[in-house]
Amino acid sequence: MDRHSLSSDVVGRVIFALALGAGFSVAAIYYSQPLLPLMGSDLHLSIGGMGLVPTLTQAGYALGILFLLPLGDRYDRRRLILFKSAALALLLLACSLASHLPSLLIVSLLIGMAATMAQDIVPAAAILAPAGKQGKMVGTVMTGLLLGILLSRTVSGFVGAAFGWRVMYQLAALSIALIGVLMWSVLPRFATPSTLSYPALMKSMAHLWQRYPALRHAAMAQGCLSVAFSAFWSTLAMMLLDNYQLGSAVAGTFGIAGAAGALAAPLAGGLADKVGAAKVTQLGAGLVTISFALMFLLPALPVHGQLALIALSAIGFDLGLQSSLVAHQNLVYGLEPEARGRLNALLFTGVFIGMAAGSALGSKLYAIAGWQGVVVLATVSGFVALAIRMMETRRRAVCTQKA
Repeated sequence: MDRHSLSSDVVGRVIFALALGAGFSVAAIYYSQPLLPLMGSDLHLSIGGMGLVPTLTQAGYALGILFLLPLGDRYDRRRLILFKSAALALLLLACSLASHLPSLLIVSLLIGMAATMAQDIVPAAAILAPAGKQGKMVGTVMTGLLLGILLSRTVSGFVGAAFGWRVMYQLAALSIALIGVLMWSVLPRFATPSTLSYPALMKSMAHLWQRYPALRHAAMAQGCLSVAFSAFWSTLAMMLLDNYQLGSAVAGTFGIAGAAGALAAPLAGGLADKVGAAKVTQLGAGLVTISFALMFLLPALPVHGQLALIALSAIGFDLGLQSSLVAHQNLVYGLEPEARGRLNALLFTGVFIGMAAGSALGSKLYAIAGWQGVVVLATVSGFVALAIRMMETRRRAVCTQKA
């Protein structure tokens, strides 16, 4: 089956399947976070040992982004996605059977690497999208991915509390196995645009970074937005407990509020198709900045008003971040279509660096200055992203005038 023979109705069904695949696969790297106390009690782990589980999972995801995503430019994406889905299902099952810390950590690292099938899926959506609808299609798939990130902790927390952490991983393995079957049934074969060897693919990434200022600006701007996103979510549970005496289950419900914002991302993708992705990146960065800045008003509100404003801000900045990400991917994929895998790897390396920095800085600022410190960090990060996007627009205008 060749992608050019697919009708628009079939493409729509395939895109929906890809959104499911992206969401379930990326969720695999977040399931462990609410389950750590259960894992620690079952396997007699120290606090440090428990903390290594999500750390190595995230590290594996970062390694997979950098070293595995470029393979999408060299090999059929269908085969890569199917291989990773099979590997991820087996690794999740193996995790549910782990009996000591070393095996758990090794499997966690490999789960992170295999979960990068989510980032193989997104360029596949861009390739399959009809002309003029790339933004909308990528936005749909990215909505699935962000919903997987936001809702995975809520699901694993409830399932783990009811049935145990091992059952959660077994259900996760089953879900990925089913996703693999779905991908096998709907995905067409993809052309391989590059014949470069693997070392040459990796070397070419440095050339792509140097060649395209738009790529560098996209990675830096999205990285700044990721700082804000990660600082908020990594400190929210602590803040709710310290300030409002609310538990982790309530923190999970704020993930549902953020998911409401993410659901509007396909609209942002459609808007990018109509008015241009560059404008949407500015709108997204502006919305993130305003959403966090609104939280400076928290001290002036009653308790219920404060919680409502936090939820409203979560909806706003998740929509802004997701809209900006979809638009940045549109911009980046258009630079060199035959290098989408490598371009995506470079963009998401910036995103991951931002996530890691936001988590570290957010925790430190919360310890020093409380929630206000986190709000300052997030607002400033959003403003820096907006400034980067405005400078990029000015640079493009100057280049156009010279041409």
